[in-house]
Amino acid sequence: MKNQSKRTIAIVCGGDSSEHDVSLRSAQGLYSFFDKQKYNVYVVDIKDNDWHVNLSDGTTSKIDRNDFSFVENDEVKHFDYAYITIHGTPGENGILQGYFELIDLPYSTSGVLVEALTFDKFVLNQYLRTYGVSVAESLLIRRGYEHLVSDDDIMSRVGMPCFVKPANDGSSFGVSKVKNIDQLAPAVRKAMMESDEVMVEQYLDGIEISIGCYKTKDKSVVLPATEVVTHNEFFDYDAKYNGEVEEITPARIPDDVARRVAEVTSAIYDILHCNGIIRIDYILTKNAEGGMKINMLEVNTTPGMTPTSFIPQQVRAAGLNMSDVLTDIVENQF
Repeated sequence: MKNQSKRTIAIVCGGDSSEHDVSLRSAQGLYSFFDKQKYNVYVVDIKDNDWHVNLSDGTTSKIDRNDFSFVENDEVKHFDYAYITIHGTPGENGILQGYFELIDLPYSTSGVLVEALTFDKFVLNQYLRTYGVSVAESLLIRRGYEHLVSDDDIMSRVGMPCFVKPANDGSSFGVSKVKNIDQLAPAVRKAMMESDEVMVEQYLDGIEISIGCYKTKDKSVVLPATEVVTHNEFFDYDAKYNGEVEEITPARIPDDVARRVAEVTSAIYDILHCNGIIRIDYILTKNAEGGMKINMLEVNTTPGMTPTSFIPQQVRAAGLNMSDVLTDIVENQF
């Protein structure tokens, strides 16, 4: 009977973006972190219309999308909770969250609106700017409306160098650092291979950091920040996933700056009304007085969860245990 009382968790991975395979690695990381004494844990892989759960005997079972159930040993099984670790659509933009809301299954991320908002980098920046959060200047180029944004607009508003990136794609694909106006059109075309909307963003020269945060009914945890040092042009796919980067946790920043970053992170979590673990990326630049200005780059609501990803690194640096953190997050919704 003891096993019957264990909650059954779905680690939902895969998705339809370029980072499908990275998501599978995050799922394996999460599977290793979950407390198997407390939970029955399954990995559910979704891509297009193929939704299946990986069973312990090496076979798979089709997910019934009417209620997210599956069959194992001739028995229909239901999940109690979905831990979403999809990077990109449909797990990071509100689509999957809407489905779980409809079937009344608790899940690990923020709600539909927050996911849609944080997935669109341009919209998120404009929204948080109204709360006094410092963000880089940017312009939006929509497919079919490229003529509405001229090179002069970009030079006067954003300047060179700048970044061109998909506005609503949760991946590192399609991002370019543009150093002169001749490189702009090819960069926009590259970004539009990933997204119908492209963001042209001011280049900020400074220290790049990334910091995790999660909250439950009785605790608020801001993890130690990680400093990102890459010798590539920027923190691109190779830097992120192929080790072409130095990650220093905790970041080499003054204590007062670390405290301010933690305060901004906690405030953004509350402004957005987030749920579960998020990770926020920043660039720290020097202001006119020589102090540090904290500029938000983006909010990741399904951060990478491989053992070497930022969040597990930061959890270890904080003296916490990933298994306990995941238990806190799951149990917070029951």
